[in-house]
Amino acid sequence: MAGKDIITMTQGELRRLHVIRKAIDKHITQTEAADIIGVCLRQAQRIVRAVRVEGDKGIIHRSRGKLSNRAIPDKTRNKALMLFKTKYPDFGPTLASEKLFERDRMEVNNETLRLWLIDADIPYRKRKKRPHRQWRERKERYGQMVQMDGSEHDWLEGRDPKCVLMGYIDDATGTPFGRFHAYEGTIPAMDSFKRYIKKRGIPLSIYLDKHATYKSTKKQTIEEELANQKALSQFERALKELGVKVIHANSPQAKGRIERIFNTFQDRLIKEMRLADICTIDQANAFLEKYLPVYAKRFAIKPAKKDNLHRPVPKSMDLNRILCIKTKRALRNDFTVAHNKRLYQILDNIRAKRVVVEDKINGSMVIRHKDTALKFKQITVRSKKEEPKRAYEFKPKEIYIPPKDHPWRKFKMKSYPQNYTYSQKEKSSKKEKELLLIH
Repeated sequence: MAGKDIITMTQGELRRLHVIRKAIDKHITQTEAADIIGVCLRQAQRIVRAVRVEGDKGIIHRSRGKLSNRAIPDKTRNKALMLFKTKYPDFGPTLASEKLFERDRMEVNNETLRLWLIDADIPYRKRKKRPHRQWRERKERYGQMVQMDGSEHDWLEGRDPKCVLMGYIDDATGTPFGRFHAYEGTIPAMDSFKRYIKKRGIPLSIYLDKHATYKSTKKQTIEEELANQKALSQFERALKELGVKVIHANSPQAKGRIERIFNTFQDRLIKEMRLADICTIDQANAFLEKYLPVYAKRFAIKPAKKDNLHRPVPKSMDLNRILCIKTKRALRNDFTVAHNKRLYQILDNIRAKRVVVEDKINGSMVIRHKDTALKFKQITVRSKKEEPKRAYEFKPKEIYIPPKDHPWRKFKMKSYPQNYTYSQKEKSSKKEKELLLIH
């Protein structure tokens, strides 16, 4: 008895065999068979010949079970896995494949690398599933709205203290901008925004959270209430002078683009700086200027409309006067001004009750009356004369003895009736007791 061969086929191959059998049995033409299985006529004729000669096995592709001509050698595979374990252990397959090509000259597809890692049972970083949020349509034009925020993180992985990345992303294109600072505050926000303006121009609006730097927590003064004005933070005041509309987000999810890019940078950027041996904030900022254009070239998109709504800085506008901390101070009768626990002598002769102190981004200071910069110098505060402390003298308290004619001494028990007696009686409830006065 002749043995039977077992042929394994996919559903597609079974469907193709059924159509080819119909063509062999002359139920349909070979042209119709080619249209049904989606091949050209000559290919359909080759399949028909193969099935007639080899039987049902002729429908199976000749390369099944054989090594592909484009298969990557085991030597390359082993080298890639070794580099992943030694140099990129906390990388994802996509970023690891990019670094293998850039730094090690090994071209490996990210999906191929992922399958290799699974086959070798090597754990790798996986993206967590995100909860579904309500989708908001992007702005149509470049510069129409910019999302801004600060992200405090161990960006240098312990090689330097923790710092803050002041990040910006255009809502229409996803083009990022950023600058590292030691902390998140008014001066870092102004410094980073000034650099953004010099690079791209003044945006139409800015979308940020309710951090104390971006939204004032102070109550309105009487003057502000009478003028129907809300209290502004220093950064809000500067944006108002620049003509930038401020939009405050009620939740982090509302400004999701800047939050997502921070998550990406906390993965990709950290590893890029590790590979580049970045150890200080200054080095990180220099690296960021080269990294962000490369990132934008790959991930930024084209806006729906080509108009650029960034405004150029007018020649008459002085950014240093706007992007600074302005504080109103009282001018004393001796022409001195107290500011930040220091005393300054005004050298110009002016008639004013108040002046404005401007603390610049670079650390300098200017005192103005209206639009005029005043000359001044710092003076030492005269120390108060310290009076010698007197030693405490303990005096014993005198005991007061009332005199003989004092009313207390005139008090006599005989002036009150002495025939009162008191008896106690229990009530039937046994919960209360009352005093009965018996005369």
